[in-house]
Amino acid sequence: MVERDQVRPLAPASDQPHNSDDDETTLNVKKRFHQRRCFKYCACVSTFLFLLAIIIIILIFTVFKIKDPIITMNGVTVEKLDLVNTSGTLLPIPKPGSNMTIKADVSVKNPNYSSFRYSNTTTTISYRDTVVGEARGPPGKSKARKTVRMNVTIDIITDKIVSHPGLQDDISSGLLTMNSYTSVGGRVKLLNMIKEYVVVKMNCSITVNITSQSIQDQKCTKKVKL
Repeated sequence: MVERDQVRPLAPASDQPHNSDDDETTLNVKKRFHQRRCFKYCACVSTFLFLLAIIIIILIFTVFKIKDPIITMNGVTVEKLDLVNTSGTLLPIPKPGSNMTIKADVSVKNPNYSSFRYSNTTTTISYRDTVVGEARGPPGKSKARKTVRMNVTIDIITDKIVSHPGLQDDISSGLLTMNSYTSVGGRVKLLNMIKEYVVVKMNCSITVNITSQSIQDQKCTKKVKL
């Protein structure tokens, strides 16, 4: 009896041998693709941050560079000056025991793109190196690129002027020369990161006409201390 060849059914696809080399190649391709994508993403972020840092540095040293506040003496007026005639002088002199009031118009200009906060302002008046009056102004804030004006009233003790031996020479000329000193200290804050403390000082020479009781001449010099 002739034996017939038995036909065996094909094994199911799931039972076929699996090619591990193909799977490893696919994983490597996916891994390399993921790495390239991460590298491109990191490169873009790094480039953006680098350019942003350069832009900020350029702005800090150009547009946002901290500039010194500017203090200006706009004008000085004599509000009160009591004069008396005395023997031996052609012109009246300040009355002993009285006070002379001087009002100074001072402005603080902030040229920065950030606010300038300043503490109490101090103004002193001296006559021939002798302090004869002092006044303090309240603290305040000058907004970005704005100017704040303030009136400082100073009471001058005329007894210190009358008792000075050099007064007779000034009376003869009809002019009374005094010096004013104003100091403003404050802080400029930029982008909530950079702080700079500055003190602006101003010295002025003021010449008062005794007869008209007005300011005849005024010269000022300024100095900024960081």
